[in-house]
Amino acid sequence: MSSVELPRVSDFQRVVFFTGAGMSAASGVPTYRGKGGIWKSYDYEAYACQEAFDRDPAAVWEFHNYRRQLVGECEPNEGHALIARCEAAQPAVTIVTQNIDGLHQSAGSKRVLELHGSLWGVRCDGTGERRLSRDIPFAGRRADGLWWRPDIVWFGDMLRDDVIQSALDLIGQCDLFVSIGTSAVVFPAARMPFYARQGGATLVEINPEETPVSHLYDVCARESAVDALRRMCHGLD
Repeated sequence: MSSVELPRVSDFQRVVFFTGAGMSAASGVPTYRGKGGIWKSYDYEAYACQEAFDRDPAAVWEFHNYRRQLVGECEPNEGHALIARCEAAQPAVTIVTQNIDGLHQSAGSKRVLELHGSLWGVRCDGTGERRLSRDIPFAGRRADGLWWRPDIVWFGDMLRDDVIQSALDLIGQCDLFVSIGTSAVVFPAARMPFYARQGGATLVEINPEETPVSHLYDVCARESAVDALRRMCHGLD
């Protein structure tokens, strides 16, 4: 257990929670890159890139429906609930997440920017339509014969400019930046703490392990997200 003193969310006006895979670990969401991760068993070039979708959309949807099944069995953990409680108590709390699991929204959060899209989002590149669906399995082919594509950032994809710009604007203006469970190795997300520091925010890193950007943070809590958030959110109504 970390003994470091953590700032309280209630002492700040504009708060950004920046969350990665470690945020959802307590919910049992499977990882994709780490030990036992999905990419150890599945080749992303066959299931999670535009070329694979162009080649065989039915096979891609079979895999993504498997992912939906796994994540659909998971529930938000106490950490998600604590962040949602912060958002409900203070008007300027935003979540910027690398996660695609939708657990922040399931916990009640409304102001969520999903850098890598959503496992529950689909889009049709032929018509430009986007929507959310919790169907498991999801029928990928539309009535007009076109295919829905999972609306997530695949390997080789660019992040959406509007989402990135909104995230950078919020991070540059926040006075508290809390990074939770992110490895800080995937760009451009790994640069987010730099923007927060340039804007003068107090920076808190919650991660059991040191990261390549730990030196940027004012406080580093080497403990679980739930334990640290309990302390940071203490006193909120």
